[in-house]
Amino acid sequence: MGQRWRAVGVLAAALFAVNVVARLVTRFAFPDDDAASDRVSLAMFLVIGLILAGVAFRWGADRPLGRLAGDLAAAVGVALALTVFVGPLVVGENPFGGGAGLFFAQIWLYLAATAAGVLVGYLILTALGRDYRSRQLKRYAEMKRSRPRRVVRR
Repeated sequence: MGQRWRAVGVLAAALFAVNVVARLVTRFAFPDDDAASDRVSLAMFLVIGLILAGVAFRWGADRPLGRLAGDLAAAVGVALALTVFVGPLVVGENPFGGGAGLFFAQIWLYLAATAAGVLVGYLILTALGRDYRSRQLKRYAEMKRSRPRRVVRR
């Protein structure tokens, strides 16, 4: 059980680290360039989506969908809370400094990027037939085929 939550914590820390790196790059490399900071933010969301696609692909092969969804939701929830509340403090800004619109836009964009990443990773895994459920069904079919037919007497 401890390994499960350790993996979730490492994933949340990795997602938060991507956000911190993007904030630091925006702060020090492009302090006054809004177009460049938008590109850095887009790159951050793409990296987060790719990380989650890879994790969904890897974990989806070993875990049932319910457990996978719970683990990913926990990691994304923790990373989102850190990103929204702690991330701005790292670069010396107020989390609510941009107003409510920017605050909630950041939440919705983060959730959209993470949902897209998880969906892409899991759909690719399912299309390849390597997800947990498909492998279960394959084992069941092989087991049924390997048994000899029962002769029924009348």
